[in-house]
Order: sequence, then structure tokens, then C-alpha cells
Amino acid sequence: MTPHDSGYVHVYTGDGKGKTTAAIGLAVRAAGYGLLTYIGQFMKGQRYGELTALRQLPGITVEQYGDQGCIRKEEVSPAHRARANAGLRLAREATLSRRYDIIVLDEVNVALWFGLLEEEAVVKLLDERPPEIEMVLTGRGAPKALLDRADLVTEMRAVKHYYNHGLQAREGIEY
Repeated sequence: MTPHDSGYVHVYTGDGKGKTTAAIGLAVRAAGYGLLTYIGQFMKGQRYGELTALRQLPGITVEQYGDQGCIRKEEVSPAHRARANAGLRLAREATLSRRYDIIVLDEVNVALWFGLLEEEAVVKLLDERPPEIEMVLTGRGAPKALLDRADLVTEMRAVKHYYNHGLQAREGIEY
């Protein structure tokens, strides 16, 4: 377990690129010190390059709770909500097991914005988190309740992006 007396809550949000990447970077750094990380990915169910790499590292567990493809907010179905809530239950079990030093709820902010999860359920998990566990929440549009409970908030700001010039996501760079 973590050699620290207390873990902190991080929120990586904003419209810029790099929120998940920052969380994964933290997990990789922690693995280098023998710490264990659980990453639960909301909104993601497809193949990503980082998953292949992370599965080769000891100490990092990744589970995806999303669809094989991207969904839009207007496409949310009861099945999407059920999957997200099942994922939150898995993340809660991982958190309360105290097996992991770091818990990453990747894209949980987007899952909240899409209405896949209830804000109160995520807040409850934060409130139940054992104090020594570091928790990272990523995704655009972090709600005020999560920002208020965070010890560290980083907002990624889009200053310039090639997407605005019609370029598509590239394998190995964006996914």
C-alpha cells in the first residue's frame, strides 16, 4: 500500500487534450515505485494503444465500462446507464478493497454529463474512499460537487488543436 498517510483527490478536466494521458502517466509513475493502480474507464470500450501497453506493466489493472464505439449524449439508453452503474460498483469494490493505492475513474465527468451516472453516487464513493487512497477523476465538465471535494484540480485548456482543421483522430496519438 501507499507509503503516504493520506491520499488526495485529483480532478483532470477541461476542453483540452491530455486528461486521460495525465492519469495514465501517474499510474505508470506509481508502478515504478511498486504502487498498485486500478483504472476504470467510463465511456470507453474499444481498443486503445495505452491498454496494450498498460497490460504489460505490473501493478496496473484496467477495466472498461463503455461501448465498443463512441456514443453521443442523445443516444444514451438504459443499457448504457446499466453498464456505467455496474462499472461504478466495480470501482467502488476496488476502492473499498484497499488493494489499490490509486483509483482512476477515467471519463467519469463525461459519464455524469451524459446522465449515465448519478452525481450523488460518485460523491458517495469519494466520501467512502479510505483516506490513504489517491483518487483521480477525469473528463470534461467536472461538476462543482467533484471540484469542491478535490484536493487538486487541473484544467486542460484547448489553445489550438488540429481537429479544428478537419484532421481525424490518429492511431497511437489520440487513441
